[in-house]
Amino acid sequence: MAANIDPIFSREADVQWIATTSTANTTTDLTSGTTFLAFTADATNGGFLQKLKFRATPGTNTVATVARVWINNGSTTGTAANNILWDEVSLPATTVSATLATAGYDLPVNIPLPLGYRIYITLGTAPTGTWQVTAVGGKY
Repeated sequence: MAANIDPIFSREADVQWIATTSTANTTTDLTSGTTFLAFTADATNGGFLQKLKFRATPGTNTVATVARVWINNGSTTGTAANNILWDEVSLPATTVSATLATAGYDLPVNIPLPLGYRIYITLGTAPTGTWQVTAVGGKY
């Protein structure tokens, strides 16, 4: 049987988000601690995750931290073999301002995900404020 040589496109947009992330998780394999579910691929056909956008929650000051992005195979995060660290992004300290915009930080992902796979976020240190995470992708 020949491999698929035709491009695949999402059948519909899929935008998911975490309203606030505020607790640190220092585990190295996602098996314990606080995790934040950012994206779940379609349960029937899988999905595509284009990017993650990180933004300090309006009205909150934050301290510098690192956001870690994990791929989970759709099973329990309590088993290390179900999770893999995909990437990290440094998030700087922010100060509330009524006149200046707070920068957002895009992390390109650009990967197809099998059905039911999930993307989790953890923070390296507990921020004094909170971060919002938006996942932009599509359903196959």
